Amino acid sequence: MSKAAELAKMGEVITNSQIGRKNIAINGAMQISQRATSSTGLGAADGYFTLDRFRMTHGATSAGRYTMTQSAVTDLSGFPNALKIDCTTVDTSIAAGEALLVQHRVEGLNLQSLKATSTSTRAFTVSFYAKSNASRAINTEIRFGNGTNRQATKTHTIGTSWARYTMTVPTASSTQIDNDNSHEMDLNFWLHAGSDYQGGTVNSSLHGNDATTRGAGIGSIFASTDNTLEITGVQIELGSQATPFEHRSVGEELALCQRYYYVLGEGNGERMGTGGYYSSSGMQFPVRHPVEMRTAPSAEVVTGTNYYNTNGASADPHNVLTIDGATKRSTSFYNSSQASGTAGDHAIFLTANASAKVALLSEL
Repeated sequence: MSKAAELAKMGEVITNSQIGRKNIAINGAMQISQRATSSTGLGAADGYFTLDRFRMTHGATSAGRYTMTQSAVTDLSGFPNALKIDCTTVDTSIAAGEALLVQHRVEGLNLQSLKATSTSTRAFTVSFYAKSNASRAINTEIRFGNGTNRQATKTHTIGTSWARYTMTVPTASSTQIDNDNSHEMDLNFWLHAGSDYQGGTVNSSLHGNDATTRGAGIGSIFASTDNTLEITGVQIELGSQATPFEHRSVGEELALCQRYYYVLGEGNGERMGTGGYYSSSGMQFPVRHPVEMRTAPSAEVVTGTNYYNTNGASADPHNVLTIDGATKRSTSFYNSSQASGTAGDHAIFLTANASAKVALLSEL
């Protein structure tokens, strides 16, 4: 490369890179795992199971099963954790519609730097670190919805040692990104695909959605119970060059994750809030969210006999809590079926069992 070309490329990196917080991906270093550090027997249902912001998505029902873990990393400098997929049950008869994707969903508000115009995008680059138990082909896919239905895909062959893999998506027309909190884009890592997704040739430029190429050329992680895959250092950034991974503090990363999922209380003896009795059989307490959530949340409450209690004029064990009202910034909980107190009394509301958990959800 000539000196002039080298300087021009440096200028592009400086121009296209966001100063400060350049990484659009949240929890790319796999530090935050509010739900659990390990989940077993997965493969039948979609959802978030361990690491925040990384969702498991499946196609048709597969016989394959796997464990998803926030693994400890000791052989990659700067990254103490990774997302690990470990096959526990093989799939010897793959149906046409089967699929397994590690999916990172992004809302429109976080994608505005990628817009060139209202219907076109600037070049951007995906990068990540990965390793496998054996050489393994996976597909990295960007997929836009919102009526434009555009996708870009690249096949990466993952080796047995940590390495960095990149995919640059060139500028594109006919791609719309709304400036709102809706689900606008997916970053998908394809680990398993049936014949419905195994035709044609992948294309790393944005083009009209073509389901037949989404899993083209990959193997199946369900081929053997020896199979594993680990991913960390996920970054989505403006520009056609992969720059060094942006490390954020744990506190900042947690706050970004809490926009979508917030654990209010878990285990035995966690104080969740202060409230009181509005009647002898009704109690209520408000919670201010640590950050503004994406939407007014719903509740995830693990129920059980005497899982929750009050610490006030007297103990008042109960089994469940229900949302009374919620906004992006606050939520109110109540119990009117088991409460037994004195109207006007104040109380601290807390968890009272190792299995108790109350969380707020505003996921994409």
